[in-house]
Amino acid sequence: MKSKVVLLRYGEIFLKGRNKSYFEKLLIDNIKAKLSGIDCEFVRTQNRYYIENYDESLTDEIVRRMKQVFGLHSLSVATKVKTDYDLLNEAALEYAPDVNTTFRVTVNRADKSLDKNSAQIGADIGAYILKRRAGYKVDLHRPQLEIKVDIREKGFSYVFCGIEECAQGMPVGCSGKGMLLLSGGFDSPVAGYRMARRGMQICAVHYHSFPYTSEQAKQKVIDLAQVLTAYTGDIKLFIVPFTQIQFAIHEKCRADYMITIMRRIMINIAERLAEKNGCGALITGESLGQVASQTLQSLTVTNDAVNGLPVFRPLIGMDKYEIIKTSEQIGTYKLSELPYQDCCTVFLPKNPVIKPSLDIAKKEQAKIEDLETLIEDAIANVETVELSPME
Repeated sequence: MKSKVVLLRYGEIFLKGRNKSYFEKLLIDNIKAKLSGIDCEFVRTQNRYYIENYDESLTDEIVRRMKQVFGLHSLSVATKVKTDYDLLNEAALEYAPDVNTTFRVTVNRADKSLDKNSAQIGADIGAYILKRRAGYKVDLHRPQLEIKVDIREKGFSYVFCGIEECAQGMPVGCSGKGMLLLSGGFDSPVAGYRMARRGMQICAVHYHSFPYTSEQAKQKVIDLAQVLTAYTGDIKLFIVPFTQIQFAIHEKCRADYMITIMRRIMINIAERLAEKNGCGALITGESLGQVASQTLQSLTVTNDAVNGLPVFRPLIGMDKYEIIKTSEQIGTYKLSELPYQDCCTVFLPKNPVIKPSLDIAKKEQAKIEDLETLIEDAIANVETVELSPME
């Protein structure tokens, strides 16, 4: 018997003590959800997972999906055979292309009932390959090709020849739920991705100033959230009508403080929505010093508008190049570069304050006498979009 399997390895969960089973259950649930629609079998053994009994034409699709599961460290596409020396030789030979190269065979033997140890089995398989591949030479230190043989208990072995990195991190759901302030730019989708990678379930809020921001701009954000679901699982996106609040800021407040006050109101609304939806933190895509609203002083003034929830800024020490590189990797870059303006660019002052004063910001914000009513109206008219992964 011989078949292809996908061998999965997890990472940080190894470091967990008595709570390890909790994290492992979440990871397994996320893996199974990712395999939705694929006829296959998920097998769990000690510290190892296998995907078996699937149509081999779906191997690449399974690999693609598994690379998006946070908590998985790496994977290998392997050949599963009964633990028989002849079958192991034949399976290993399939991973040895007929070219000139150096190679080694590495054997891990969990089945201690065999009459040969790991080194002997590896040497025998290597000799078998050398007889059939004229251009091969053994190199135990820096081989160009390494064939791995994992001999497990219960009479089965796995032969493979490569390890592919997965998303790593922690299983989504193990670190609570956070509310992501999602704009149409490069930064906030990456921030959501990075917090999901640390196990946080994601909700999102977007501020839409129709008609000054178009339906295309709103759809762009919905599409960005949809891309994120491949990594985060389901996302509930709250689209907040923000036009009347922006008009009020424009009419009542100093021009150079408009962005500062707008950010304070946004994060205040986000906190209210977070508390209503069981979120224990806010998430922003701010990077220190990137723009006027992201200086130390600006962030301090923005934080003052939050009543209790922590604000996570996973990009705070990243530069734009690093952020864009990640956006390319996760598939949000092309959407983020579409030229549809979000509400942050509407009524943008020529010279926004770089080092705002908290006292001045509060005084300017207080000029909007009906602000609480405007906020309540905006929350009452939120549009909710529920998104699920599209495999």
